[in-house]
Amino acid sequence: NIKAEPQAELPEAQSAIVAVKRRHQEDMRSIQEDMTLHQQKGDEENQSYQGALVPFPEKWSLCNFFISSSDTGKMVNMENPMMEYIELENLGSGAFGEVSRALDISTEREVAIKKINLQERIRKEAIAYELMVMKMNRNPNIVTYLESYLVGKHLWLVMEYMDGGTLRDIIIETQMSEGEIAVVSRECLQGLDFLHSNHVIHRDVKSCNILLRTDGSVKLADFGLSAQLTPEQSRQSSVAGTSGWMAPEVVTGQPYGPKMDIWSFGIVGIEMAEREVPYWNETPVLPQLLIDIRGTPKLCQTNLFSFLLRDFLSCCLQTDEAQRWSAEELLQHPFVTLAEPVSSLVPLIISEKLRKEEKTLG
Repeated sequence: NIKAEPQAELPEAQSAIVAVKRRHQEDMRSIQEDMTLHQQKGDEENQSYQGALVPFPEKWSLCNFFISSSDTGKMVNMENPMMEYIELENLGSGAFGEVSRALDISTEREVAIKKINLQERIRKEAIAYELMVMKMNRNPNIVTYLESYLVGKHLWLVMEYMDGGTLRDIIIETQMSEGEIAVVSRECLQGLDFLHSNHVIHRDVKSCNILLRTDGSVKLADFGLSAQLTPEQSRQSSVAGTSGWMAPEVVTGQPYGPKMDIWSFGIVGIEMAEREVPYWNETPVLPQLLIDIRGTPKLCQTNLFSFLLRDFLSCCLQTDEAQRWSAEELLQHPFVTLAEPVSSLVPLIISEKLRKEEKTLG
């Protein structure tokens, strides 16, 4: 039997963490130099925002931010953005704005463009952090950041286009096999292990933030709620995430670390197996409150699933954070180690893509 074992908390001082902090300081120095920092106590209190890399003053220049955050160091203030991109399709709207599929005219490749309205200060801070996390944490299991543009009062965040849609699209239409669940689990855990080893917590892991490509690639996306741990702050305490996927320690306001993402992914595992988020339909009671009433979320029809899958989910969904497995440990679980290559997902992803295209044409 595989039993969960306690894992020590991140040490307060570690050379790897210091290196991450130094890299952050270098990337953010130009931003801080161009900002007009408010020194009054009241201003400092107004500037606080959980999860932000640096405090943003009440008044700051969009131009200065953009110049500081661009790869080239030059602001691209586009009067006519269609000179660079041809929009092909609106992919939907999110908390910070709409996302479009577009063609990069210079490279002739498809990209995804997230258009963020920068009118509100909190949105500036959240997207600034998302931009930094994506730029500084490049990995095969994380959606790749390409470029950013300031278009009037909007920030265009250009990313690689994941032509297979979201994992949620698959879950809604298809009953995934355990083999397919294992492959997706391995790829997501590889992304989470990379983030956690760099002391980043995603804080919003859910099926619609996991993107797919028709070559079988599986990548984590949407880092607007991410948090960076530092030697001074190795734990977080702010409530962040989406109801239904939040870990118990987050809901109760307890300090938490990277393992909150593991609980969230455990909920995704149940989604993949049973096509529903546990307790989601039990309104008006919030899903996380039902944990106290009905216990840890579990598969409803356990007899339909293997011991390995049940045990894997149990390791993810330990209410005691200390007993919950880390991403690194879960990658050694037999359910994951026996998973096939990502190419095994291709038929599933292409089938869903064709179904969506037929629906659109019909």
